[in-house]
Amino acid sequence: MQMSDIPFGTTDWSTVERTEHKGETGIAYWRTRQFGGIRVRLVEYTPGYLADHWCSKGHVLLCLEGELQTELEDGRTYTLTPGMSYQVGDNAEAHRSYTPTGAKLFIVD
Repeated sequence: MQMSDIPFGTTDWSTVERTEHKGETGIAYWRTRQFGGIRVRLVEYTPGYLADHWCSKGHVLLCLEGELQTELEDGRTYTLTPGMSYQVGDNAEAHRSYTPTGAKLFIVD
């Protein structure tokens, strides 16, 4: 990831517009900032959220609240709880998210 031409700044996430993204089940609410080619998001999943697609985009993801289950297309699963993160490169391993309880995440991609 190349980070250039981004001046120092702060973000009050409560002031960033929230957008709704429906999953196969449940809803994801995103608050998104774009810095050049880098997208930074604060994402909240409702309980029972299941992504409606396999994602091949690279991310660095930090679980802030709740529990996130990440399934890889090959069947492996990983559970993140607050303070845990994962990282995956573009086109490395397709993955999708599920949360039984709801989750709040900080994602950079």
